[in-house]
Amino acid sequence: MTKTLILIPSRMAATRLPGKPLLKINNLSIISHVFKRAEKANIGEVVVATEDQEIFEDVLKNGGRAILTGSHHKTGTDRILEAYKKLDLNNIDYVMNLQGDEPNINTDDIITLNNFMNNNNADIGTLAAKIENDKMLTNKNIVKVVTENKLEKNNFPIALNFMRDNLSKTHENIYHHIGIYSYKVKALENFVILDQTNNEIKNKLEQLRALDNKLKINVALAKSSPIGVDTEEDYLAIKKIMEYKS
Repeated sequence: MTKTLILIPSRMAATRLPGKPLLKINNLSIISHVFKRAEKANIGEVVVATEDQEIFEDVLKNGGRAILTGSHHKTGTDRILEAYKKLDLNNIDYVMNLQGDEPNINTDDIITLNNFMNNNNADIGTLAAKIENDKMLTNKNIVKVVTENKLEKNNFPIALNFMRDNLSKTHENIYHHIGIYSYKVKALENFVILDQTNNEIKNKLEQLRALDNKLKINVALAKSSPIGVDTEEDYLAIKKIMEYKS
């Protein structure tokens, strides 16, 4: 039976909304909401990887597990590789990188990605959801993925490209990319040692490094698009939704 480790990279120094991991929704920090969603998926151990003592202490206070990492990392994937090595766990097959700023991530979608990775023996996998609003196509804050085949409930096609803009409804097989990744351990190690590409830096999309180096990323269909907290407006919107539901 394969073993999965979920790692959630998190830091206080977000460019657009500093300190966002500790913003509260229903009296619980955003990062602790994500931890609890991941834990509920019950696919493996969950650990928050952070350079900040405040995040570390908050996660522990709320019953989670965290590990301190260096402050030199350029990307979240670099951070999770350091965390994986520090944890020194045995027999891990897959490492899942879960975004720390999506407190309403659907637990079923986490399970779905893990199942597809196991069943297809994939190296790298991610999630995407159907685009319900045409405005998403031109919103640069929303990352889109183009897949080789139409994304359906029971398939796991490869990604052809990831982009922020220059899109229209005429594109085929275009979806809202959800920034969750699952890696075979060796694929994670191989990815991190690659140099950042110009394409990645220009578009601020780490996944383009994989495609630029001919690494395959498979995509599974998610039930829903979680709201990522990048701005004050995002935070207030998701706070309203989650507090209303509770």
